[in-house]
Amino acid sequence: MHTHPLFPLAKAIPLALCCGQYKTLYSMCSAAFRDEVSLEEFVSFASDFQRDGTPYAEQPLSVVPLAGMSRFVWTTSDGQKGLSAAIDSQGTIHGLRLAHLTPHPETDRIVSHHLYRLPFRGEWFTFWGGMNELVNYHYAYDNQRYAYDFLLLKDGRSCSGDPSVNESYYAFGQPIVAPCAGTVVKVVADVPDNSPVGVMNEQQPAGNFVEIDHGQGEFSVLAHLQQHSITVRPGDRVAAGDVLGRCGNSGNSSEAHLHFQVSNALDPYTAVSIPIRFQSHAAIVQGMFVRG
Repeated sequence: MHTHPLFPLAKAIPLALCCGQYKTLYSMCSAAFRDEVSLEEFVSFASDFQRDGTPYAEQPLSVVPLAGMSRFVWTTSDGQKGLSAAIDSQGTIHGLRLAHLTPHPETDRIVSHHLYRLPFRGEWFTFWGGMNELVNYHYAYDNQRYAYDFLLLKDGRSCSGDPSVNESYYAFGQPIVAPCAGTVVKVVADVPDNSPVGVMNEQQPAGNFVEIDHGQGEFSVLAHLQQHSITVRPGDRVAAGDVLGRCGNSGNSSEAHLHFQVSNALDPYTAVSIPIRFQSHAAIVQGMFVRG
């Protein structure tokens, strides 16, 4: 049984949807949600979405804390549909999404040739990761489909103190290490870190990053690193666990976190992402705490 304290409240959401209790589900939504979507619109969409009656798994696929709320994701037993709900401690739904899920079996079944360690030390939280768009927004794009975003959480929060200061975030400045032996092939190190929860740098989406050629057509990218923190240069040989730089908030990033992916070619913007085989985990999905 799932141990999250909100699970007894949350489990009523997929159950109501499966049982056609759309008015009950709508009544659980916040006033702001109901101002945006009328009861008639909600019932029409939900009933059409649930027309085939496929049930949802009893256990949520992921749970993510969100500023005093928690976001739960469920998928149907066939993996074709998904439901996400952001709820508060009273069981009020503040965000609800019903989505048709598009799998990519031709690449989902591939695994990396190399075994990779997690590219950090200590226990981090998987904020995005997995094989559908509800648990991993990267999944919609073939060049980053199997990417991960990791950050540090303590007591359900990623920062302590002033949230507008990078140094308040637990992940900021933490060492980032090589996930596997290889040769550094590209480094960007001078992109300024963004102010948290401010304007992101979409012109340089990866921000400061290190790219490593691991051989046999596999290249890892570790992105959003702290400005001027990178300690390696192109041509350097690195072993798994060697420090590359520090976690930052550069590029298309709203707070300090690490973006990690493995691709099949040098240019991560045009290459195809590869599912990663980890040394210590059979699979990593959004909501998991993992230790590097």
